[in-house]
Amino acid sequence: MRLRALLDTDALGLRLLGGEDELDRTLRGVMTTDLRDPSRYLAGGELVLTGLAWRRDAADSEPFVRLLVQAGVVALAAGEAELGAVPDDLVVACARHRLPLFAVHESVAFATITEHVVRQVSGERAGDLAAVVDRHRRMMTSGPAGGGPDVVLDLLGSDLDLRAWVLSPTGRLIAGSKVAGPVLTAGVCAELAAQHLAATRTGRRGPHRVLSGGLTYSLFPIRAGVRSPQGARDVRESVLSDWLLVVEADAGDWPEERLDLLQGVTQLIAVERDRRDAARTVRRRLAQEVLELVQTGAAPAEIAARLRVAAPVLLPGLGTAPHWQVVVARVEWDGGEVEGGPVAQALLEEILVDPLATGPEPSDRIAVAHTGDEAIALVPLPAVTAEHDGSESGIHADVLLAAVRDPLTAGLDDDGRLTLGVSAAVHSAEGLRGALEEARHARRVAAARPGRVCAAGHQELASHVLLLPFVPDDVRRAFTARLLDPLREYDRRHRAELIPTLEAFLDCDGSWTRCATRLHLHVNTLRYRVGRIEQLTGRDLSRLEDKLDFFLALRMS
Repeated sequence: MRLRALLDTDALGLRLLGGEDELDRTLRGVMTTDLRDPSRYLAGGELVLTGLAWRRDAADSEPFVRLLVQAGVVALAAGEAELGAVPDDLVVACARHRLPLFAVHESVAFATITEHVVRQVSGERAGDLAAVVDRHRRMMTSGPAGGGPDVVLDLLGSDLDLRAWVLSPTGRLIAGSKVAGPVLTAGVCAELAAQHLAATRTGRRGPHRVLSGGLTYSLFPIRAGVRSPQGARDVRESVLSDWLLVVEADAGDWPEERLDLLQGVTQLIAVERDRRDAARTVRRRLAQEVLELVQTGAAPAEIAARLRVAAPVLLPGLGTAPHWQVVVARVEWDGGEVEGGPVAQALLEEILVDPLATGPEPSDRIAVAHTGDEAIALVPLPAVTAEHDGSESGIHADVLLAAVRDPLTAGLDDDGRLTLGVSAAVHSAEGLRGALEEARHARRVAAARPGRVCAAGHQELASHVLLLPFVPDDVRRAFTARLLDPLREYDRRHRAELIPTLEAFLDCDGSWTRCATRLHLHVNTLRYRVGRIEQLTGRDLSRLEDKLDFFLALRMS
């Protein structure tokens, strides 16, 4: 707003004492102070309100005004309540430094002036930002995006002083404003994503208000426009793929104009999201072609040729063909009326990105196809070799879901399930068919486990543990009851801790010394407990077969 606009508002009680030629200056803020040197708290463009408590004699006015001018203040308003009138030495100092000076009538509170200025300046900023947002929307709709979500988030920060971020449904940071402040940690991102997904599944309309770490955030859904028409889809089709806009503010008391502005921002970001999804078409088609060749038993040479086409698209600049891993995901909803394949496809394109990576670009290196409720990802790994410690690099199932399990569980609610299987890395076309079958078998192992979100890797397929989930429930219950119920009953009546002793004994490979040390027992006490276990169950813990039975019973219980 312009300074001269202050004189047009009678309720402010302002009287101009000097600087009439400077009234076209732009006012960007307001500050009240009685400090002798307030410059450290000034950013420039302010109207400074003062009660003159800093002034002890006439000599104080000159340095005070000089400091204000050096800080970029556009005008000074002095209250008449303290001295009855604005002193002449202050009028002279302001005239010397060409600083407009207003007198504030004693009946007018500084809070009244502050509220008026803030309201006017905020309204103008919002109007300017709305125009910018509209201009960017038109540009992005008709041509390539200029800068992506970061541009509009920076506008929110610079024009409305709002810190904002764009998150994926799993809590990955896609974009963020550069306004100074605490970093939004990965833990907070995951928590906000989970809260958003839970609110969306209950049918609550956004923005959703969330408290985290003593701060209030407002979560605005970013609805897809091109992918499927709004209002014509089941929420389960998009809840696990739509982005969200996080604003560090409580939008509950915002006026409609500001809410409308933020909705415009989400629509702008949705255009960018749709454009990114459209760019994935080539990678999805490549994945579909390769997988069709693999599943129909095509010759390795034909598959290798297709991989050579895919490698430069997925890993531009790579000199040699990479290793590959296959990841299979399945999303299943109760009732079966919602197809899970597209949801699983979007999820794989999201969760296979390095959790520490920001921006959408890393996901451009993953090709995912889908059929029915199943999605299959072909993941290029440019340097999959044995690490120095002997462990294999690449994707690990147990790490894959560590950062996203909580958000996805909230999105799946009580009627959905996600299971994933991960293959070992292969270095040639001949290995892809085996990798696909390996990933599918690992996913079936994961599906046999309890929980809304489960994953299994190829490492587990070489262990007897993979057999346990496939044992029928009634057989499991009968087997464990026959071996463990006598021990549990004895523990309940005598507090003998036979079950913990058995677990420790097996974990120590039957070593009396190591087990006694772990349990802080004398060896004779340990021998007594083991003898009691054998007496109650009729088993002999010196025999490998009986040790294995106890081990399996404990794992299945």
